[in-house]
This record gives sequence, C-alpha cells and structure tokens, in this order.
Amino acid sequence: MVDTRQNYVGGEWVAASTGDTVDVTDPANPSDVVNTYQQSSAADAADAVDAAAAAADEWEATPAPQRGDVLRRAGDILADRKEELTELLTAEEGKTHAEAGGEVQRAIDIFHYYAGKTRDMGGDVKSASGTGTNLYTVDEPVGVVSLITPWNYPIAIPAWKMAPALAAGNAVVIKPASVAPGPAHAIVEALDEAGIADGAVNLVTGPGSEVGTELATHDRVDAVSFTGSSQVGNTVYEQATDDQKRVQMEMGGKNPTLVMDSADVADAADIVAGGAFGVTGQACTATSRAIVHEDVYDDFVDAIVERAESIEIGPGDEYEMGPQVSESELEGTLEYIDIAADEGAELAAGGSQPTGDRFGDGYYVEPTVFTDVDRDMRIAQEEVFGPVLAVISVSSYEEALEVCNDVEYGLAASIVSNDHSEINRFTRDVEAGVVKINEATTGLELHVPFGGFKNSSSETWREQGDAGLDFYTISKTVYENY
Repeated sequence: MVDTRQNYVGGEWVAASTGDTVDVTDPANPSDVVNTYQQSSAADAADAVDAAAAAADEWEATPAPQRGDVLRRAGDILADRKEELTELLTAEEGKTHAEAGGEVQRAIDIFHYYAGKTRDMGGDVKSASGTGTNLYTVDEPVGVVSLITPWNYPIAIPAWKMAPALAAGNAVVIKPASVAPGPAHAIVEALDEAGIADGAVNLVTGPGSEVGTELATHDRVDAVSFTGSSQVGNTVYEQATDDQKRVQMEMGGKNPTLVMDSADVADAADIVAGGAFGVTGQACTATSRAIVHEDVYDDFVDAIVERAESIEIGPGDEYEMGPQVSESELEGTLEYIDIAADEGAELAAGGSQPTGDRFGDGYYVEPTVFTDVDRDMRIAQEEVFGPVLAVISVSSYEEALEVCNDVEYGLAASIVSNDHSEINRFTRDVEAGVVKINEATTGLELHVPFGGFKNSSSETWREQGDAGLDFYTISKTVYENY
C-alpha cells in the first residue's frame, strides 16, 4: 500500500472535497504507484486562498528574523531527510540519484539563503534634499501569492518561490505539478514541523484547469508566480492580469550553444552534451541547439555523437540518464524526432526507444543528435523538452548570432570560444536572460537573478537572489519631517 497524501490548508492536512485521488507512478516502471494525491477542485483552491488571506496579517506582523528562523529550521529538516527526498524525487520524476540529490541540496540551500536574507529586509534610508527630513522606504509583502510550479524541478522551483515569498511576509498557496507533487509536499511538511503560522503556507494538488485557474483568478490573490510551458503560462498571465494582479512568468526555451572556430572541440562536446542530455533534456535551460562554426563542424559532430552514444540509460538509481517523466512527454519527443527526419535533418545518434529487460515499459528515449539541421526546421525553432540536440553549421560569428537569436525564446545561451573579443560581443548581442561563457546553458547559482527574454518570460520580475524578493514586496516611500 502507498500513502494517500492530503492537501495542506490552514495548518491542517485535509482531503479534497471531491473525494477523488490520483496515482503518481514511477516513470522507470509505470506499473509501480509511488504515491496517491488529492484530485482537488476549484472550491478546494478557494478554501486555501481564504486560509492564506486569514493568516496574512499575522505572518506579516511576525518579525522578519523570526520568519527567517522558521525557514532555517525547515531547511534543516529537509537536510535531515535528504536521502529520503532524493529517492522520492527519482521515483516520481525519473532523475538520476546524482541529479535528484543535487536538486534536493539546492532546495536546502535556498531555504538557508533566504533565512539569512530576512535580517536585511525592511527598506532603505536615503538622503533628503533639505534639513529636517528623514527620507526612507519601507518594504511590505504583497499579500496572498499563488505559486504554480512544474514537474521538472519538483523541489528546487517550489523552494525558490516559497522561500522568498515567505521571507518577505506573504501568505502562500502552492499548486505543484500533478505528475510529481511529492517533493513540494515535503517542503510544506518541513515548514509545518518548523512551526510556521497556520495558513501562512497552503498546498493544493489537482488539475491546472481547475486548481490553477482558481489560483490565478481568485479576487483575494494579490500576485501569481508561474513556471511552466509558454502555452500554459500565457493563459495564466491573461487570467491573472484581468484584475491587475502582480504576475511573474518563467516559461520555455530553445537554448543555443555557439561553438566557434577557436573552441577546443572536446571541451565543447562535453559542455553541449551536459546541457543537452542532463536531466534527460527536461529543463527549460537545456541545450537544444548547437550552432557550430563550419571549420570545426565535422570534428564536433564526431565528438558529440560519441558522447551521446556512450551515455548509459536506465532507472535513475543506477544509470546516467533516466526516463522521461510521462508517456505523453515521451510521445512528444518521439514525434519531434519523426518531424526532424521528415524535414530532412540527418539522424546521427539515437532517435529510438531502447529495448531490453532493464527498460521494461519505462518512458525511455535514446540521447538523440540531428545534424544538417536548417535554422527554419521545427526542431530548430520549437521546444522539444527531451534529450534531442539539433546541430547547425554556420560560417561566421555574425551568422551564428543571427541563428542564435532567430527564435521566439530567449532564456539561456552560451558560447564556447577562446576569442575574448567574440565573447564580449556575444554577452552584449545575445537575446537571452542567462548568458554562459564556456559553460553549459544549464545550471544556475541561487543568489543571482534568473529569467528570460521574449516568449521565455513575462519580462516583469526575475527570480532568485535579491531579485527573488523584489517580486514579493512592494515599497512605500516615507518623507518624515521634524
């Protein structure tokens, strides 16, 4: 028997009003039910918002360092449970143990980071133009915030939304993705054990069409933070801004790595392989395009194919690359592989579902490389969200940059080059919110801003670091005369 995990509303674990539940299965073995969760309705989401609204004043009035103490204790509790949570993340989402463990540690670090930041909160003192005046700002929480999070980083993304929101004094309602809600549950369990005020944090599981819509449109919600696909994000944005809620959207990507003629080809192949095939390509920052100078193109193709074919695939507790998270995600990746072949791209590696006893009915696909890709092909323009790399040949830096920016997305981009002039031009010219030099497009530091350009983001507020607090606070400017 597996656990039936409940919603958390007003400081209590409660069943959904629908009485319905949904099973979450292991993507490496879909017949294995990992946990069962509430299939909640819009009414359940509304109850959670009401609980948050009722608790908002008390949590705001709690001195910020005391809020930080709760976050620090929650981080410590997560640290004590790290191995258990690593196994849970692998079982529900499919990441390898190394990837899952790193993500759990990131969540721990985020809670500890924002716990420390609470001692610096409150506002700034400025110099007034005349005598007899104190001029300063006071930062206040926005109020009730809805957090809608994806399945691909099921503990890190909830952490980097919840921790700054709570540190700033907001009351929170979170809806984790239905595919892998367990790690977000674990964060709420840790906050509960750490002594957070009843109603300051609330969690409701269920379909985005009901729970997510209610959290985006409820009139007692003051702000909405969403991470997920551009299609869903644009819908949430329209819903949330109808009554002028504060909104933060982080969405899809079609991230390039430029491999220039001065690059070390072996290093470039390692960088691109890590970005393209790590976490099974299921990252908004994954490298999906390698834009390669023609002088090193053939050598790069040989090297990246070798790396793709050397990756050992299997269950995340034993192998280098795990399955995709669900059957629908696998089918989407396989469809793009077919589309690429039909449009004339050359399949250089992978492209199939692996067979053998260890794969069973799991949602596996081989690391896949397409060469001779034209910049207008769908595989070069659309987000695949699987371990599929499109390799595009260019003849100059100028052409590489043009191809790089010629997509609707602008999340992450990197360049592999030993030409410092070229590197400096790239940092200035590239249309991306995250720019990497001689490094994969994936991987983020928690204390610096994260967000994209164009259709990768609402381009409103950034996440993480000090920027992560900006979204969850609003400033008053005070002119005190004496």
